Amino acid sequence: MQSALKSTSFNQKTNKILGINQEDARISKSYLSIAFIALLLGGFLGLLQGLNRAGVLQLPPWLNYYQVLTAHGILLVVVLSAFFTIGYFYAGLSHTLGGLLPKVRKMAWIGFWMKIFGFVLVVIPILKNEASVMYTFYPPMAASPMFYFGLVFIVLGIWMLALGAFTQVANWRRNHKGQHLPILAFFATGVFVLLVGATAFVAVEVLFMIIPWTLGWTDGINVLLARTLFWAFGHTAVNIWYLTAVSAWYVIVPKIIGGHRWNDLLTRMVVIPLVIMNITGGFHHQIIDPGISESIKYMHVFMSLAIGFPSLMTAYAMFRVFERTARAKGGKGLVGWYKKMPWGDVRFLSPFIAMVAFIPAGAGGIAQSTNQLDQVVHNTMWVVGHFHLTLGMSVIMTFFGISYWLVPYLSKRVLSPAMNRLGVIQTVIWTIGMVIMSISMHAVGLFGSPRRTSFTTYGDFAETLGWNPYMAAVGIGASLLLIAVILQVYAVFNLMFFAPKGVTEFPIAEEEAGAAKTPYWTERWGIWVVLMLLVVSMAYVLPIADMIMNAPPGSPPFKTW
Repeated sequence: MQSALKSTSFNQKTNKILGINQEDARISKSYLSIAFIALLLGGFLGLLQGLNRAGVLQLPPWLNYYQVLTAHGILLVVVLSAFFTIGYFYAGLSHTLGGLLPKVRKMAWIGFWMKIFGFVLVVIPILKNEASVMYTFYPPMAASPMFYFGLVFIVLGIWMLALGAFTQVANWRRNHKGQHLPILAFFATGVFVLLVGATAFVAVEVLFMIIPWTLGWTDGINVLLARTLFWAFGHTAVNIWYLTAVSAWYVIVPKIIGGHRWNDLLTRMVVIPLVIMNITGGFHHQIIDPGISESIKYMHVFMSLAIGFPSLMTAYAMFRVFERTARAKGGKGLVGWYKKMPWGDVRFLSPFIAMVAFIPAGAGGIAQSTNQLDQVVHNTMWVVGHFHLTLGMSVIMTFFGISYWLVPYLSKRVLSPAMNRLGVIQTVIWTIGMVIMSISMHAVGLFGSPRRTSFTTYGDFAETLGWNPYMAAVGIGASLLLIAVILQVYAVFNLMFFAPKGVTEFPIAEEEAGAAKTPYWTERWGIWVVLMLLVVSMAYVLPIADMIMNAPPGSPPFKTW
């Protein structure tokens, strides 16, 4: 035992002095490379959508709007977000837990190729226009069976990666009994627990409902049950990406600005309730759906709003860290301290804007979790604007900021002043484009413009013609965003292969001197998982049983494109 402990401690010290093991670095760089290639492709498709909705681009006959929309969603919501999250957290596990175990490296590569194989199976029918069902793939729209088999391999890849992460954490805990899991590894554990819990729902939907249905083995499908299983996954997936971003806000950003982490206990108490309560928020995406009782909807509204508490804690914590750090550097006045923040450092600027964006993004989520307010905006462009604020700004801009230190760290290179300036320019362009786009989407959604429709004037109906200026602004925003995408992808691959060689730190902030000791009960992951399962059961067992026992005649498959 002592020899194993000494070996792990030696590996941790070696990591800090020499940097990441190159085998571990190859794993994370592979995931990040796929993520940013997906960003480039998805950004180009986003421009096509934006220009089409603006009425200035008519897509060719061989490429329909819903085909583009499906590919855009899959590439950005699934590929970019998932691959970046895994590359980031596997680098964090390697750095904080003494390097990845050989068997964990094998699991990471198996998961990588399973996901790649799955995405190939998904992409083929999309390219052949046999899967224009969008990333939500709601029945009764039915894609080619190959599309769904691809989704199965993607889920299996995620489970393999989660197993690798849990194996790494369990090994560290065996060799460090009584010690707290390093804070970034604690966040990673929460994220992988949620990934397994969320994908379990969509795996049941795809394996036991959709695949037999598309193969003709069953006559119909329970549409409401399929939607419910999807949103137990979909809602949690969005919050998984959010929790990934939050990990950087708490752990990385304070180090970059020269400060300390917020209270360790309360940081862990942000992760724990998000893990316990997250999956149960899925029904608020179905708050307008028929077939679900009002009492169930009310319960889920409460559960959806409950996860707002950790977000409010985060808002307080971050600005407390910023103010204390700035005042320690000589900042004065009620708000004058902000001048001491490193606004010219893209590693801070991009995540900071992401944090600010979450204020209106979170408020929009509260509106969509409220029955009366959601009646106004459900299935309108408002929802698309909300999604671009939450994922496109709060999450993705944090990922961009991470990339400017993580990629050089993995590649044994450094962020040059010139590349930092390019990053600041990219951040400004992305922010302007996303603000123009999301505000226009929110506004035109309030006027009734539907989401997920290609350009139409509705027979030159006067009211819908009033939407055109807002949709033109969406096109302008999409154009700016593609410019920012090109700059970001260039920056990432420059930092990976061409930046000056050198040593880049993995920036993990420490607690303030004299901080109170964190109680060990926070490490009882078995309890948190059991509580999560109990809350999920309370939320889903009765409504799902009702949907099965009182199911209407199933729907046959439809191809609507």
